[in-house]
Amino acid sequence: MGIEKYKNGFEVAVHEGAIHLPYSWKKPKVVFVNSMSDLFHPNVPFPFIAKVFEVMNNTPQHTYQVLTKRAERLYELHHRLNWTPNIWMGVSVENEKVTDRIDFLRETNAVIKFLSCEPLIGPLRNMNLANIDWAIVGGESGRKARPIKEEWVLNILSQCESSNVKFFFKQWGGTNKKKAGRQLLGRTYDDMPPILKIA
Repeated sequence: MGIEKYKNGFEVAVHEGAIHLPYSWKKPKVVFVNSMSDLFHPNVPFPFIAKVFEVMNNTPQHTYQVLTKRAERLYELHHRLNWTPNIWMGVSVENEKVTDRIDFLRETNAVIKFLSCEPLIGPLRNMNLANIDWAIVGGESGRKARPIKEEWVLNILSQCESSNVKFFFKQWGGTNKKKAGRQLLGRTYDDMPPILKIA
């Protein structure tokens, strides 16, 4: 609230002034590019997407995690973008209605491909995890959080283990996510692809 970038709420806006920030960072960072955005939203012009990719390409010391719900547009544009190994591309997969996003992601030229199953609001049985590197799973949090079932999480864990996909369990969520914690089967799951070390 009160932040200049969000003066128009959640209407799509591009922030040209922020694109070159990574050039000023002295130490390598892991950057979640889309915490409140979607680079592949239909209203984001391709030249802007290309500029973002150019900065990511030119700063290989940083690892960029890009997440989208617009898997079809990602697939349409992927061959026009330079997929350096420091760009991890993911799609949101919250229930079985949207598992086709995985198929679009799989066909892209991204080097590291991941799924964000968060908030998980339904089971994800029998996913095709071929050519997928990582899955992040978590429950919804907040006052009106929809429930998550342990059996859904365990099923995804089993699929990941069978397909040699890294598995990260982020949280159970709920109205008090801190209290609910992030332990599964008595332990935490923090697997992720290795971060490239660039001197």
